[in-house]
Amino acid sequence: MKEQLLSNLPILLAFVTIIALTIVVAYLVGRFFSRLIQRNTTIIKNDPTNFNFIGYLIRAMIYIVGFGLAIYTVPSLRAIASSLLAGAGILAVAIGFASQHALSNIISGMFIVIFKPFRINDRLELKAMSGIVEDITLRHTVIRNFENKRIIIPNAIISNEVIVNANFSESVICKRIDVGISFDSDIDKAKQIIREEAESHPFNIDTRTPSEKENGNPKVAVRVVLLGEYSVNLRAWVWAANSSDGFVMECDLYERIKKRFDKEDIEIPFPYRTIVQKYPT
Repeated sequence: MKEQLLSNLPILLAFVTIIALTIVVAYLVGRFFSRLIQRNTTIIKNDPTNFNFIGYLIRAMIYIVGFGLAIYTVPSLRAIASSLLAGAGILAVAIGFASQHALSNIISGMFIVIFKPFRINDRLELKAMSGIVEDITLRHTVIRNFENKRIIIPNAIISNEVIVNANFSESVICKRIDVGISFDSDIDKAKQIIREEAESHPFNIDTRTPSEKENGNPKVAVRVVLLGEYSVNLRAWVWAANSSDGFVMECDLYERIKKRFDKEDIEIPFPYRTIVQKYPT
């Protein structure tokens, strides 16, 4: 027994060494890509999506190769593997059926990284959810919603969804500010108040072309879009540098416009009805 253990000791040491080296190398590669992503996002301001996905892919390959070499060093396991090759066709079919979802997620993840319908830090809306893309792994995409909860979506599923990407191509966003005033209020005065508040907001940006500036076009366009049942509906088109600034600007403008309307005697109407009660004679 002791002689058998001594004879198998080099094999056991080789097996343990390969497993340990595999884990260490995978860990070092993960640390390298983490630092690379941090440097490229904080200093150079590059997109971290490619680095993140490649890091996951390389670590997966390291584990596969390392564990495969470890198994190959054990003669008994090598013999079992050789015997299994006789039924390789059946085994391949079984593995194919068992791993079709995993493979579809990996392939979908590769397509996401290559064609970039969305990237890490993009703001997405899909179905009844929205949030910021936090990570894209080999299997799934992690979205952090605005309640700071993580939504885990398999890559194969999110690849088939209709997605609204607020950061696709460019991050500049237009917010529509809709306000209704009463039919008795001064329309020109209300438009001027909305325009002044929008143009003075620090997050508002000027998207006019040089020719539009020469022609005297206003920085913020305000128009009557509907004569409603109870109100005259005005709309302003206000631009911000990104979705976060646009959301804050939209909230601020509704508050500031309401306060200005109160000071300037511009009425924001609400639905009301006249009820006539008839008494029997």
